[in-house]
Amino acid sequence: MSSPHVIVIGAGTGGMCLAHGLRRAGIPVSVYERDRTRADGVYGYRVGIDPTGNHALRECLPRELFDTYTATCARPPAHLNVLTERRKTIASFPLPDNHDPVDSERSVSRMTLRQVLLTGMEDVVHFGKAFTHYERNDDGTVTAFFADGTSATGDLLVAADGTGSRVRRQYLPHAEIKDTGVIAVSAKVEVTPRTRALLPDEVFNGISLTFAPKGRFCIWHVMEFKWDRDGTVKHGIGGNDAELIGRWPGLLYDNTRDYINWGFSASADKFPPDVMDLRGEELKQVVLDMTPTWHPDMRELFKAADPGSCVPIAIRTSVPIAPWKSTNVTLLGDAIHTMTPGHGVGANTALRDAMLLCRRLVDVRDGARPLLDAVAAYEAEMIPYGFARVADSLAQNGTNGADPLHRPFVGRAVLAANRTFFRATNRIPALRRKFLADLTAYRAADA
Repeated sequence: MSSPHVIVIGAGTGGMCLAHGLRRAGIPVSVYERDRTRADGVYGYRVGIDPTGNHALRECLPRELFDTYTATCARPPAHLNVLTERRKTIASFPLPDNHDPVDSERSVSRMTLRQVLLTGMEDVVHFGKAFTHYERNDDGTVTAFFADGTSATGDLLVAADGTGSRVRRQYLPHAEIKDTGVIAVSAKVEVTPRTRALLPDEVFNGISLTFAPKGRFCIWHVMEFKWDRDGTVKHGIGGNDAELIGRWPGLLYDNTRDYINWGFSASADKFPPDVMDLRGEELKQVVLDMTPTWHPDMRELFKAADPGSCVPIAIRTSVPIAPWKSTNVTLLGDAIHTMTPGHGVGANTALRDAMLLCRRLVDVRDGARPLLDAVAAYEAEMIPYGFARVADSLAQNGTNGADPLHRPFVGRAVLAANRTFFRATNRIPALRRKFLADLTAYRAADA
């Protein structure tokens, strides 16, 4: 076999990064996506791309498209703030002013990243293809079947279809995804003079974490881009960035504009039983009912959220499983190692998977190893680091419903200890330096 034909199920971050890498390597690839168009789906929220993800994108994407990715990221946060629900600042850490295109952390809209990754791949991605099942054939190929009655046959089937992966359910039926016992509600607020005035400067220009009694938590992040409400390059943006954005066709499909993103979470038992069925104004009201003593400006931002962007999310996580015998079906990203947003590394781990799998398939192209050996080599590396990241994320404060932070009495002591830790870290230079060094080191550990 010279170059295997690869079938990818799912046009998400990891699947499309893999597709770009394979195409650049001259390996035939076809992507099948259940959404009907490239603008479908709720992809508008922030994702942090760390050096691990940046390295993968730089390796897999064409150079100009990687440059477009960096040009379309939001401006970086200047601070990491820890707040009380009354908006008192417990700690504020300056984040590195690092504009390196790879060895830095970048904030990107999920919708924007989706459009970047779909750019130039019109002949590779097939929309409206809801995967139903696969069959492995006697000649060593594998066939994917879709709800519209069509099918596709290739040498390798890659599951990149996320937490609810239908491929995983068939291939690894014992691989369990479980609820963590935490529910989050996320929404976007348009940046206007009125909403801008509701956030202090260090909050508007940073990432802010609010730890509140009863295990309630909220993250705030402002996303400002280099184009305005009309989709034209903002005044003062020049040089290569302006040129790349100006001629990038993906902006035609991207409705992302400057916004304030908030994500409120608590243990599932604190929410109404029907919360997962609620949307829009009803869901906003749930958050307001759960935050009666929060700062009035925070509550105003809850009220100001775009109802169409307000959705509930049951936080889920993978249960680690033992390695399996490798075949011509494999998995990447959330399809195999769904993780909580505790460390925010889910997307970056998927990108790392894509880069690694691409490298192993290049070995097949070059005759360095047979296909199944290449898949086995990929899985032997991916499984340990993937589930390690799952464990890391689940260990973060508040991401597990069983965490003491959510308990009625113990939670008060945990919250007090949490605040004491951040106050001390903020005030003592040695602790402050170590905290920032550890944070940066973790985010860059796999680059």
